[in-house]
Amino acid sequence: MESPVESPARTYRVRTYGCQMNVHDSERLSGLLEEAGYAAAAEGDDADVVVLNTCAVRENADNRLYGNLGHLRPVKDAHPGMQIAVGGCLAQKDRGEIVRRAPWVDVVFGTHNVGSLPALLDRARHNAEAQVEIAESLEVFPSTLPAKRDSAYSGWVSISVGCNNTCTFCIVPALRGKEKDRRPGEILAEVQALVDQGVLEVTLLGQNVNAYGVEFRDRGAFADLLRATGAIEGLERVRFTSPHPREFTDDVIDAMAETPAVCHQLHMPLQSGSDDVLRRMRRGYRQDRYLGIIDRVRAAMPDAAITTDIIVGFPGETEEDFEQTLEVVRRARFASAFTFQYSKRPGTPAAEMAGQLPKDVVQERYLRLTALQDQISWDENRKLIGRKVELLVASGEGSKDAARGRLSGRGRDGRLVHFTAADGVRPGDVVETAITEAAPHHLVADGALLSHRRTRAGDASEAGRKPTTPGVSLGMPRIGVPEPLPVLTTGC
Repeated sequence: MESPVESPARTYRVRTYGCQMNVHDSERLSGLLEEAGYAAAAEGDDADVVVLNTCAVRENADNRLYGNLGHLRPVKDAHPGMQIAVGGCLAQKDRGEIVRRAPWVDVVFGTHNVGSLPALLDRARHNAEAQVEIAESLEVFPSTLPAKRDSAYSGWVSISVGCNNTCTFCIVPALRGKEKDRRPGEILAEVQALVDQGVLEVTLLGQNVNAYGVEFRDRGAFADLLRATGAIEGLERVRFTSPHPREFTDDVIDAMAETPAVCHQLHMPLQSGSDDVLRRMRRGYRQDRYLGIIDRVRAAMPDAAITTDIIVGFPGETEEDFEQTLEVVRRARFASAFTFQYSKRPGTPAAEMAGQLPKDVVQERYLRLTALQDQISWDENRKLIGRKVELLVASGEGSKDAARGRLSGRGRDGRLVHFTAADGVRPGDVVETAITEAAPHHLVADGALLSHRRTRAGDASEAGRKPTTPGVSLGMPRIGVPEPLPVLTTGC
């Protein structure tokens, strides 16, 4: 008698839109689905379950979602049993509107109940009807959920979720909720779990990362966390994103400068250089404070690469206001900048403000800003020609690498470098080389490698292994004083 043939596992694919927090949430979604018995769909194959992890911040986010759902409809029609799930910030905001506009969607879930996805898929299949479940507050901290990581050599580690700020252009607090901080021990345990699997670099992640500790009333908690994370043996690089100038303190600068593993890279959102615009944005700082932070960072770490976010055309922005932004850019000399043209976000105070600017005015200012920043980035990059750099070899960072016989990697300062390929060099390995050419958005090193160190991350990358974390099951943050961090002996 023949043995029954087992049915193949249902397959899934997660598509991610938006910020690093969404990227990390998608790692959790993949981990949850694999724990529930699903398997990642092979490249080019149609998946049995497609999950769209959405963003509500980027311009035309809703049009993009419904456009993608429209493209998926004929695919689903041709594949009976296929399911489509929509999660993330736009799902939290639009809720049942998604199923009304796209009735072929099977599941809608929000930012607070990521862990419900497998059960909602099962329920939708059983009941043969769409399931919309949006929680109003965080059900479980994301760290308690399993994660399938995207990289063998670097990993995101969430230290908090939500935000307590009230910036008038931002809808994130309404969709992600108030700030919730993880306990230090949970964070360090997750970092250790990644390092144990060969990861060399972690990025500490939060909507307002340097406000960490507000929930247990410890203003020095983030600096302490940087030092403790940097002391973990085998961890070579620590980064963090994104801080807020209002909460940025000198003890964080000291921790960056004194902890060898912490990279001298700082992403510090400016948004505007005009004090009047900053006031209307409700940012909580002014130009002088911002530039003071930049000056103190550079005094402690002259090699620091500082990047930023800037919004052009905020309601009521005058030509004088915009010139103030250009002046801050000239003085700060950012390594690079993420620049955005202001557009209304329904549900934000700024959407109702007087003084909404015409599109052509915003576009013209935007082009002036990007031209200035590109020139500064190019000038700063040219200063690095001839300098030796240590690179963590990356995967998929250079679209033209194969044609040009190159690989790509990131310096400790976060800059992207395309370098001459050499036998045996793998993503996750560490190489040293010298910069030979500069462009505004990348560097080139076309000489022979100065050194090549094979790593456990490179071994994992070569074998196709990516870290998995089962979830640090220590629950939600507790009220009270957190456990003490380890006593550190590292530093300058």
